[in-house]
Amino acid sequence: MIFTKLFKFVRARVRTNRPRFFITFSHTVAQRSHGERTCQRPHRFKGALHMGPIYLGGVLLSLASWAANSTEFASEHAEGGHENEPKQVTHLTQAQQRLAGIKVTTLIKQFFQSQMYAPGEIKANGYTSYVLSPRVVSLVVKRHATLGQHITKGAPLVTLFSADVATGQTQYRLAKAQWNRLKKMKAGTVSEKEALIAQVEYEVAYSQLAAFGLTNTDIEQSIDLTPQSLGEYTLYAQTSGAILSDDFAQGQRVDSGTELMLIADEANLWVDAQLSANQTLNIAMDTPVKIKVNNRYYSAKVSQEAHTINQITRTRVVRLTVENTDHTLHPGMFTDVYFSFQADRKALAVPESALMRTADGDWSVFVAGEANEFTATDVELGKKFVGMQQIIGLKEGVRVVTHGAFFVMSEQAKTGFDPHNH
Repeated sequence: MIFTKLFKFVRARVRTNRPRFFITFSHTVAQRSHGERTCQRPHRFKGALHMGPIYLGGVLLSLASWAANSTEFASEHAEGGHENEPKQVTHLTQAQQRLAGIKVTTLIKQFFQSQMYAPGEIKANGYTSYVLSPRVVSLVVKRHATLGQHITKGAPLVTLFSADVATGQTQYRLAKAQWNRLKKMKAGTVSEKEALIAQVEYEVAYSQLAAFGLTNTDIEQSIDLTPQSLGEYTLYAQTSGAILSDDFAQGQRVDSGTELMLIADEANLWVDAQLSANQTLNIAMDTPVKIKVNNRYYSAKVSQEAHTINQITRTRVVRLTVENTDHTLHPGMFTDVYFSFQADRKALAVPESALMRTADGDWSVFVAGEANEFTATDVELGKKFVGMQQIIGLKEGVRVVTHGAFFVMSEQAKTGFDPHNH
């Protein structure tokens, strides 16, 4: 390709300004027309011989030799030129280092915590949550709390009406009145059997209302209810927390066991981490774990480990518990889960902020020398640890910049010097 371009260029130059040589020689012209005798006369032949081709060949040979030398030089520079180039040294005073917060650490081989990632989902703590539901077929009369509201234990949530409750309240009123009447009689006036029957009927009526979900106070107040209020009863919160669901409407008929509200204490939540079914890690209980939600990390610990595989997702669930005292986490949110394990061998590692990209796209760290000198040195990356990154290419005992590397790189860029000439 390069020779073709050179040939076209030189040929164009020769055509526009080529040398011409004039040669004078005797040229015999034989004229044999009508018996004329042969005569000799000198002729000056202009342009009979051009030196253009000779000139073009010489130029091409010279250019070919120059191109070969240039190609060889470029090849040598590409293969080993960077190795012989001087490394750029950045000088920073002690004042600059203090202002930028530069920290230099000596590399020492040690054990680090390796990390494993798994997706997860935050769920309500099933051990502290409470599902509000009627224990008998009822009709919703009125709600006292709304979705998302934080309520305390004992707060009224919903008022219902039930014909069975109305019947139970009537029986309770009769049984209690009979039992109170017999208790006021003098000893011997009523037989022991009659007194026992009256007492048992009272206790049965009381227990039936309690089984319907009425509190002791509501049961006692059943005696003073008007006929229009019979059958109405109120369900109260059995735990403090937030209302996560309330899928019902006033006037709706609900069967026994129908979920009206879900109340969860968001101060302590579950996180279900989804691990691959092929992972055979043995995760001990109370193992510390980090979860990440909205670029914020939270501390959690392992509470349960499932021994079955989800048939749909083909994953194994590891359940975590996380404290949520500031109520920034909510059930249904997705999270990143990071399990930590101690590495099996020692390694050299630096914080991720100590790694910088070079102009060639390689990773490098700044090695601290004497007299406040810092030199960018290429390294290779190894295993990823918790907050640290293994580096390969430096020896133990080398002092590197672990904090403030970006400032050093900025100061290096101010010099405007690129050792690779990119």
